[in-house]
Amino acid sequence: MEPALRGFAIGASLIVAIGAQNAFILERGLVRSHVFALCLICAVSDALLIAAGVAGLGTIIASRPALILAVTLGGALFLYAYAAIAARRALRPAAMDVRHGDRAMSLKAAAATCLGLTFLNPHVYLDTVVLIGSLSARYGFTEQRIAYAAGAMTASFAWFFALGYGARLLAPLFARPGAWRILDGLIAFVMASLATSLLVTLL
Repeated sequence: MEPALRGFAIGASLIVAIGAQNAFILERGLVRSHVFALCLICAVSDALLIAAGVAGLGTIIASRPALILAVTLGGALFLYAYAAIAARRALRPAAMDVRHGDRAMSLKAAAATCLGLTFLNPHVYLDTVVLIGSLSARYGFTEQRIAYAAGAMTASFAWFFALGYGARLLAPLFARPGAWRILDGLIAFVMASLATSLLVTLL
């Protein structure tokens, strides 16, 4: 039980933070758009990355500078683009209405965005594959290591579904257009800050 609890605690501490995935799931949860599918995509993606890290992939990634460089540059560009979209919504009064077409997304588009925010963000690999994976080494290749990984995966599932479906509790607050303007402004700031931090790591 101890490895599972430790894995859950470590996973939760890394996942429950302001980031690209969380900002996107919060927004989709508020407009109640494809919530289950998107939460599942995020949670399953994390689970796959955690499994890869626990299996030892983190060591391989850390030894491939060119791969890290490519993912970092691609992730920064993707985050800047999403930041620009959020900033445009914040500056346009028409985009404040959640029923407006600018905020509507097809499942295909939402899923592609979600996957991009997940796999084009190097921080995701650092958190799940490298950090969680390296901390699992203390358990060796035993049942305890599997329990540790399962705990971290459970934290991811619990968080994303709580965020996605819990967002609707904030719906009364976001009945006001000004609240959406603030949220979009924060999303733009978070995405741009993450993108800038990625580029700074290359200097």
